[in-house]
Amino acid sequence: MRPVAHKRRAASGRGVGNKAAGALAALENLLRRALPGHCAFCLGEPAPGQSWCLPCYRELAWNTYGCRLCAEPLNWVATLCRHCREAPPAFARARVPLAYQGAVRDLVQDFKFHASPRAGTLLVELFASALDEAPAEALLPVPLHPARARQRGFNQARWLADRLGTRLGLPVLEASRRTDTPSQRPLSRGERFANLAEAFDVASPLPERVALVDDVMSAT
Repeated sequence: MRPVAHKRRAASGRGVGNKAAGALAALENLLRRALPGHCAFCLGEPAPGQSWCLPCYRELAWNTYGCRLCAEPLNWVATLCRHCREAPPAFARARVPLAYQGAVRDLVQDFKFHASPRAGTLLVELFASALDEAPAEALLPVPLHPARARQRGFNQARWLADRLGTRLGLPVLEASRRTDTPSQRPLSRGERFANLAEAFDVASPLPERVALVDDVMSAT
């Protein structure tokens, strides 16, 4: 019986270790989000006037080789992706400076699904830091259907657009969603376009150059 008891104690010890490691990881994530005056990613000394240190900033998943039109990530230096060569999009340019990977993915999920204002503020700051000029004359957040907004508790695109508009000195326009369309995530590129056809209404006339704002853009 002793070997059996020994095995049970060992298994129990591993369980406690896993729980402790999980608790420490959760605490570390909480501190990274909550502590002001430190790099948001490593808790080190931030760059002057920034929320991050330069090493962490450089190591983020920057979309360096994105398509010139749709910003789809590419593995080589190219002007356009295959999709945009074959069927150019209706918009002039997408600005997607960061890829949905690593720390960026964590920030988006923390903001979108846990309504973290610090994560949202960091996303706005990172996006603004990558702009070399104002993207348009006005910003237009992609609207949520009212039922989806009630479920989530807030409209993440509107939240981002309001703060980005304040930083860039741009007005934020209004639009509404006619139907609660299915999620874009499992759909192909063509299915995404069809899914959103006739799905939105814009209440007022638009200026010549308008930038749509959303938290995530799926290109493929």
